[in-house]
Amino acid sequence: MRIAYFTHSLASCWNHGNAHFLRGVLRELMASGHAVVAYEPDGAWSLENLLRDHGEAGLDAYRAAYPDLASTRYAAVDAVVERVSDCDLVLVHEWSDPTLVVALGRARRCGARYTLLFHDTHHRAVSAPEEMARFDLSGYDGVLAFGETLAAVYRAQGWGRRVFVWHEAADTRLFQPPNEELRDFDDFGSSAGPLTRAGEGQGEGREGAEFGAPSMRQQGARLPESSRPSPQPSPARESGRVASATAVREPGSPRTGLIWIGNWGDDERSAELETYLFRPAAEVGLPLDVYGVRYPAAALATLKRYGAGYHGWAANAAAPGLFARHLATVHVPRRFYVERLPGIPTIRVFEALACGIPLVCAPWDDAEGLFHPGRDYLVARTGAAMEGHLRAIQADFDLRHALAESGLATIRARHTCAHRAEELLTIAKSLRAPATLEATA
Repeated sequence: MRIAYFTHSLASCWNHGNAHFLRGVLRELMASGHAVVAYEPDGAWSLENLLRDHGEAGLDAYRAAYPDLASTRYAAVDAVVERVSDCDLVLVHEWSDPTLVVALGRARRCGARYTLLFHDTHHRAVSAPEEMARFDLSGYDGVLAFGETLAAVYRAQGWGRRVFVWHEAADTRLFQPPNEELRDFDDFGSSAGPLTRAGEGQGEGREGAEFGAPSMRQQGARLPESSRPSPQPSPARESGRVASATAVREPGSPRTGLIWIGNWGDDERSAELETYLFRPAAEVGLPLDVYGVRYPAAALATLKRYGAGYHGWAANAAAPGLFARHLATVHVPRRFYVERLPGIPTIRVFEALACGIPLVCAPWDDAEGLFHPGRDYLVARTGAAMEGHLRAIQADFDLRHALAESGLATIRARHTCAHRAEELLTIAKSLRAPATLEATA
């Protein structure tokens, strides 16, 4: 198929989480033989901020990790809409200009042959409905929502069976445990096929022609039994292979301290960060490294008060290496995902588990059963509980390994970008049925 994706930016992940998932999915689609091109507007806010802070060097990590990917920039909306007129599938991210969203829908209503999908990966549908009202989606064939609770919002607006849950996932070509630790998990299979290292089997050429031949570069304190990962057998144990935590050696380069990768985000979780991250880390005595952008002076003062180290922006492609140096990480969801859109974990959870780093979560409800709470990660309902979990992880290698083992197995089995690429193709095929096209044209 010929596939076009309209994104805010493919090159920049500066305060732009959609780039993480998009890069992995596009690479999987290309590896499957599809002709794929990404479009992003001139002057994208994320890219402009990245270049302002770090210059062209800020793009080095992305270019090294994804040499097969490139995007085409556009200025005139009408011209780029015409440019994709012969595509089979067109996807438009919700961080796109309403003018573009409307123009593509109009072209679809007027007979454009492609299947047109709107991709929503944010909480604006509930936090800023007046902004989302600017998007005229009447010409769209369907909506991709990154969680069931968000899909329900669209169903309530009349989308019915034309809204699909399409969760984010980890790009496991890049997000993996370090080499020496990956061997410890090799007993686990993956329904998505064997994992490969970023760059393996990839050819040359980055700035390829649009829709050309698809590129293939393409022993201490322990938790109470009720809080420890469930003793249910892992897939490896069920097959008779040994993957016991007690049989695995501690890595040669010991991990130390905590890491948190996340942007401040307009005070959407400032109190939660203090309760579930800054204060517990300080109380336990675990050094904390923080990476992210848009930290105001008050936030930086809070970090300093708790003795946390702030390192600014880190390229998402560098995250596996950062995770590999740390003992554990913490997930603190934004308030809207806890109160208004429960069950949506956001991509940081997928990426952390894919890297085999023990994860502890502030309260969130895995309403869709994506993971195995208590096995894949620990959940802290209070700040005191977070302290207890962090002390246990700090003291107990067996616990750390069991969490990493279980989380990685879940990602491999269900939540890779290869899985999501296959899901997308299935959705597109269902919408190309004649009855569906007649109902939406």
